[in-house]
This record gives sequence, structure tokens and C-alpha cells, in this order.
Amino acid sequence: MGNTQIVRIGVGTVLGVCLLAASAAYAVTPISQSYLAETALTEGTIVSLKEDSTDEVEPSNSKNVDNIFGIVVNADNSLITISTKDATQVQVATDGTQSVLVSDINGAIKRGDHLTASPINGVAMKATGNVRIVGVAQGSMRNQKKESIKGADGKKEDIMLGEVPALVNVAYFFKEPDKTIIPVGIQNVANALAGREVSTLPILISAGIFVVMLAVVSSIVYSMIRSSIISVGRNPMSQSAVYRDLIQMSALVLAILTVGVVAIYLVLTRL
Repeated sequence: MGNTQIVRIGVGTVLGVCLLAASAAYAVTPISQSYLAETALTEGTIVSLKEDSTDEVEPSNSKNVDNIFGIVVNADNSLITISTKDATQVQVATDGTQSVLVSDINGAIKRGDHLTASPINGVAMKATGNVRIVGVAQGSMRNQKKESIKGADGKKEDIMLGEVPALVNVAYFFKEPDKTIIPVGIQNVANALAGREVSTLPILISAGIFVVMLAVVSSIVYSMIRSSIISVGRNPMSQSAVYRDLIQMSALVLAILTVGVVAIYLVLTRL
């Protein structure tokens, strides 16, 4: 931003402070500051800092979610605004309670939901995974309007756009794992193998396959070692035959392990 900064007390600040408790809390933010923008942005738009910039913002989306910075506000709704003389600028609030543009792409939004960037520029959605968020919803969606957008597969889908009051607090949101009978360590291994979130049933089936495979292999190895010891003890000259049997049984064990591992992989990735 420019070197010259103007600190402006919002019109009716004193009266606004007195009536703050009686007015809509989301309509006022303590302090906002101006940032450069390529175009004028609608009030309630979530914005991210541009890459390698400290004074220019752009509408947030799924690509620049890690740079989420704040919410575009109306300068008249701020008790104090800090602005520059640059012509193309928007007021951005990084704290306080503000009205935020949202969509139901990740489901309907209710009080307590964490808000992050959606595929639509400047519009938030409910955070359902580990991601950077702009704040926490303080109510449900209102002023809803149906819109059609193109999904990732190119097909049109209907969504609802609206706004919610949100407590602006940029942070990282870490989703709590769902409570299941599967230990977290095993769940993480299964997710890593499948490259996605795996449900409980495929993990249980895979565990059954693993147990059966382990039992069969253990039985074969035990029998192989036992018979080899007995054969050598009875006839020391039969070592060559024992070695041949060991090689054959080892190949069988490897084949069983391979089939078991492939079966587990298919269950985790296909079910």
C-alpha cells in the first residue's frame, strides 16, 4: 500500500458504540484496513492475500485457500478504518463478527460450523476436512438464493447461496476423526494405502483376510521347519531333498502373501 495512511473514525462512532448491543452484531467490526484489489469486491466476500504480496487481496477459492486473510466490509460499518489514497481498494476486516457470503456446497451451514473457501470465488462453505478457515458461523444461512454451477465433472448442479454472521478468526481447522471401532493407526494406514478415506467395513474385511493369511503362513512355516528337522534327524543324507522342499514351501508362502496383500489392496480401494 502507499506510504500515506488515513485513519478515519466512522460516522456516528460514539452513537454506534452506545447502540452496539442493541444492533445486529455482525454489522459492525472494530477495525478494518484497506487493501489493493484488481476490481471492486462485494461486501461479505472472503479474500486471500495475493502470492508474494502484503497489500493486495483477491477473492478466496480452493486454490488460494492457504492465503485466506479476512472479509470485505463496508467502511461505514467499521468503528475505525485505515485507508490509503489509492483508488482501487477494499476494506478488509480480520476480526470481529461479519456477514459472510456462503454456499451449501459442503452441506447446509449452521451455528458453530467452520467456514473455508469454496470453489466459487469469494464465497465460503462449511469446512469438512483439515483446512485453513476464515472463521466460525454464528447462525444459519439466510437470504438464500438458488444458483446453478458446473461441478468438477462438468455437469451442472444446483446450490444455495446466502449469508451467515461469522466470527472472523483466520486459523487452521483440524477435523476430529469419526469415532469408530478401528484404531486411529490402522485407519491412517488404510487411508494411506487407498489414497482416500476408508469406511469401517472394508477395513474389517481386510483385517479378516490378514488374520487368515497370517494363520495359513504360520502353519506352513511351522510344518516346514518341523518336517525338515525330523527328516534330517532320521536321515542326514536327505539334506538335498529337504532343501528342495524348503524352496518349494517358501515359494508357496510368498505366493500366499502376495495373493493376500493384493486382496487387501483391492478391498480397501474398491469397496
